[in-house]
Amino acid sequence: MINLKTALTSVALAGSIAAVSTPAMARDTISIVGSSTVYPFATVVAERFGTKTDFATPKLESTGSGGGMKLFCQGIGTQHPDITNASRRMKTSEYDLCMGNGVKDITEFRIGSDGIVIASSQEAQNLELTLEQLFLALGKQVPNPDNENELIPNPYKTWSEVDSDLPNVKIRVMGPPPTSGTRDSFNELALQGGCEDLPAVAKMSEDDMESVCQSVREDGAFIEAGENDNLIVQKLIDDAGMYGVFGYSFLEENSDRLQAATLNGVEPTNEAIASDEYPVARSLFFYVKKAHVGVIPGIAQYVEEFTSAAAMGPNGYLKSVGLIVPTRDALMNLQEKAEKMPNLAKEELM
Repeated sequence: MINLKTALTSVALAGSIAAVSTPAMARDTISIVGSSTVYPFATVVAERFGTKTDFATPKLESTGSGGGMKLFCQGIGTQHPDITNASRRMKTSEYDLCMGNGVKDITEFRIGSDGIVIASSQEAQNLELTLEQLFLALGKQVPNPDNENELIPNPYKTWSEVDSDLPNVKIRVMGPPPTSGTRDSFNELALQGGCEDLPAVAKMSEDDMESVCQSVREDGAFIEAGENDNLIVQKLIDDAGMYGVFGYSFLEENSDRLQAATLNGVEPTNEAIASDEYPVARSLFFYVKKAHVGVIPGIAQYVEEFTSAAAMGPNGYLKSVGLIVPTRDALMNLQEKAEKMPNLAKEELM
């Protein structure tokens, strides 16, 4: 497996040089923001792109999916990013923000799959969880143990209080902040997936159910980290009593030091995530501001590199750093998109 740390350092250095030497309104370096999960993959592409072409190595900033969308949708002009990465699909509200600020021509690229894992040090007691147990551990309001139809503030302090088969270890989970696409996906796929069939919420309206099921406890059991998932990885390595939430690629990169919980009896693997057998699998994206293509040098060529067989084919270099690459047909569709750059329609997001 290619070491991502080398690529990250190289691109960060290139970005710093570009920021100093290039005026904000007349830059010749691609500006990319967004998801911390997509960041390592985009970094490797940027490094290859900068090495094999005459274009500058793109500048990448890990802002989280939500933060990246806000920056991307602020307007047209070289003071605004050209591309944003996302570990979830663009929301209709974000699309409306783009349209309102004149960002009217956007192309969407679904670049592959990833899973969200509950990881820990290999020295820790590994977890075998159901999604319901995960919600009971981390939900802000959970069913009353004495009355399943009543919601109460989460009373559980240890995993074994949630279920006696789980370790008698204090519930401490470090995860991404609300601006992160990983957090959005975790709330929707993992927490709501374990909550929506509980008697206390089963008859709620869709909005009320989402509000309850996707609300994370705020009493210290869930600890919000920044957008840098490597910081969570390091904390888990240093603290065997801590568990962490992040993308599967970070688990693969640190497989010699970390382990992952099973969810609903399924271990996170490439095969289980690609087939959607793993219950917390999600798609990864990047979005291109078409008004900047041909203005900022190299955008079309960067997209061509990202969607190439060399990058995302069955033996591509992104597979070697943990991306669960698209099928052959999906890759061919991506390459056609890279050539034609079709506009994303709001109806596609609904």
